[in-house]
Amino acid sequence: MISIRPMTTEDIQPSRELLSQLGYPLGSKELRRRYDSVMGTADHALLVAEDEGDIIALCHVYARPALDKPPEAVVQALVVNQAYRGRGVGRDMMMAAETWAGDHGFTSVALYSNALRSDAHAFYETIGYRLTATSHLFRKSLE
Repeated sequence: MISIRPMTTEDIQPSRELLSQLGYPLGSKELRRRYDSVMGTADHALLVAEDEGDIIALCHVYARPALDKPPEAVVQALVVNQAYRGRGVGRDMMMAAETWAGDHGFTSVALYSNALRSDAHAFYETIGYRLTATSHLFRKSLE
């Protein structure tokens, strides 16, 4: 039976494979640093789905206050193990993120998805999300 719960430090190592499947391979130390940073920040949640002791999905949701748009919850990351895709795990993870958002007083949830991930886009539309904007991400390295 699949259960969804808050992520713990014991889930960091199994989460590396999930993030790698999403296209973000990370070393153990770097993932631990990022986990500690997220968990040390107010209004963020890391959730995992577990099946018989195996971590099969990960979701990061956080509160985004803003001046230019209504405050809302943002799903920063969602990844379901490839072997479990199409079984409703992603839907359940998004429902957990939406519950978190509602519990924190938000009336909407937003997310960004890489323009090349058409399967993900179809999934989000199936569960009620609509494309409302497109944009470009600009980044400048400070190293």
